Amino acid sequence: MAVTALILYLVFAVLGFGWRSWVQYRHTGSTGFRGINGQPGSLEWLAGVGFIVSIIVGVAAPVLQYLRLTAPIDFLQDPWIQSLGTVLALAGIVATVYAQLDMGESWRIGVDPSETTTLVRSGVFGLVRNPIFSAMLVFAGGVTLMTPNPVALLAFVVLSTTIELQVRVVEEPYLRRTHGQAYRDYCVAVGRFVPVVGCDGGRQEPITRSH
Repeated sequence: MAVTALILYLVFAVLGFGWRSWVQYRHTGSTGFRGINGQPGSLEWLAGVGFIVSIIVGVAAPVLQYLRLTAPIDFLQDPWIQSLGTVLALAGIVATVYAQLDMGESWRIGVDPSETTTLVRSGVFGLVRNPIFSAMLVFAGGVTLMTPNPVALLAFVVLSTTIELQVRVVEEPYLRRTHGQAYRDYCVAVGRFVPVVGCDGGRQEPITRSH
């Protein structure tokens, strides 16, 4: 399972970042990468750095398990749990790519406060406000179940935390400033990560589609 998890990580990276950036560059002349926001030590900066760290630790988890430097947690070693993890990881990859394509030319990784992108509300964005992040969490949860060792669980916790920070501290404030009432109306109708849940009317500082 460790080798399979590594292969799925590679597929996720190639499709979700490499291929999607190439498509973006062909259509717009830009790869869509906007880098890490905020000053070092700020919450914005921690969100960006934390995301990178979670990916590195997530990849390290199956490597360490394969090398027998860490072991799966006993009660999570059942074959059906690992099979479920594989299904979730594959579904997460498909959902990530699908949601990225739904964003069209508004797709970004990171936020550039000086630019204005279209507020995407159609397709899967009509169901949840951050479907790419939701899909990433499904993928990460899947590979964690495939190699359920302490390092993998740590990576999932770090990823979940940094995605929350990125959305609430970086993207939502930007989207509120950029799109105003249109974004607030969107928040009233559509959940943050899953349908219905997190429909807040934009009372918190909102997002820019950055994934």
